[in-house]
Amino acid sequence: MTITGAVVESAGAPFKLESLELGPLQADEARVRIAATGICHTDLTVRGGSFPTLMPVVLGHEGAGQVVSVGEGGTAVRPGDPVVLNWSPSCGACWFCTHGEPYLCEHGDDASKHPYATLADGTPVHAGLGTAAFATETVVGQNACIPLPAGVPPEQAALLGCAVLTGVGAVLNAAQVRPGESVVVFGLGGVGLSALQGARLAGADPIVAVDPAEGRWELATRLGAGHVLPPGRELGRQVRALTGGRGADHAIECVGRGETIRAAWSVLRRGGRATVVGMGSNTDQVSFGALEVPYFARTLAGCMYGNSDPAVDLPVLVEHVLAGRLDLAALVTDTLPLDAVEDAFARMEARQGARTVLIPR
Repeated sequence: MTITGAVVESAGAPFKLESLELGPLQADEARVRIAATGICHTDLTVRGGSFPTLMPVVLGHEGAGQVVSVGEGGTAVRPGDPVVLNWSPSCGACWFCTHGEPYLCEHGDDASKHPYATLADGTPVHAGLGTAAFATETVVGQNACIPLPAGVPPEQAALLGCAVLTGVGAVLNAAQVRPGESVVVFGLGGVGLSALQGARLAGADPIVAVDPAEGRWELATRLGAGHVLPPGRELGRQVRALTGGRGADHAIECVGRGETIRAAWSVLRRGGRATVVGMGSNTDQVSFGALEVPYFARTLAGCMYGNSDPAVDLPVLVEHVLAGRLDLAALVTDTLPLDAVEDAFARMEARQGARTVLIPR
């Protein structure tokens, strides 16, 4: 089967649209025709080489589409099923899976370790984060296909596969925000705007958004922020003024930069919790004074994939969407064809809009 995919040949290289040959399906695999794929900052991190991956590679992990065919004997999905791709499917059997942490599954990235296609000259190509959704079609494990109920357009459904599961999950699963607690969200991309909606679902009050791009402020207000502030020296004072002089109960960091993680920690009250969602560079350091850690008794915690179990949590998110409690349409600010993938990344780096979605066909 010949498809078209956006290939990255080496770290930092541009995308090149190439013809790829998919191999025969294994019994536990499915071929999926991609209908839409969101542009996520993690793809930029992987392309730049900060997040190790085997190359050449086809990136794209926030995808939705339709099952075309399944391997012999496969029963998890059927041809014609609309699905959302799960870029970290859990095995259900490793220590993490059996201890309630499927988002840390030892085998969640197995699919990215083996070639899934070849270039015309026979060069093996890997699937970025196991999904390779910057393409017209892909091959994934059937356990990476989450059935999608009717009623959610594919360009919106694609965001469920990463931004929404991650942002809403960071608030509800990782931070476990309770009604009336204060939340500050750093970064108003797709994940941050989803976290705002998660804070609203949790009944948080006040909800504060922080981002330097004023073009995103109105949307943040529409999706749940009661206050939108720019980063800077006055941020801590401004947050304390909104939280009874104490500081915030929760900070959700959706940027992945050392200075933003530090700022998220600093706006907290004593005993508050900062949940770090953003995937940054391994060389970007964060520093804390030895006294402030015990004195402020704050918690700094990482969050992977919203600490979610996509097979369980995604259907719940769809219920929120269909009931009007979660707005996916507002997150999609641009749709572009596959051959405009470089333009899509340029828009993300320029902080334009919320989420750009590629429509391969």
